[in-house]
Amino acid sequence: MGAAISLRADFDAEGLRRLARKSKHAAQARRLLALALIYGGGSRSDAARLGNVTLEIVRDWVLRFNANGNGVLGIRLRRPQPPSFQALSLESMPMAD
Repeated sequence: MGAAISLRADFDAEGLRRLARKSKHAAQARRLLALALIYGGGSRSDAARLGNVTLEIVRDWVLRFNANGNGVLGIRLRRPQPPSFQALSLESMPMAD
């Protein structure tokens, strides 16, 4: 196995826990808490158990977090969402002259 990828130096465990408390998304909070565990000296295996994921997924979280900060740990939509009913209604309405 290779060496573990180190985490960014501009965050710490307490800061990530604070961000997790403020998060409106459970998945993002779970990811932040798993990374906070690593910052606090916990193992990647412990973080994987906390996040209920594999070590490979924790590695992906670390890479994404290192590249872009905590914003990338939020909800990622896999496919484009269809336009809302209201948007479709407005587009199909004839315009007055």
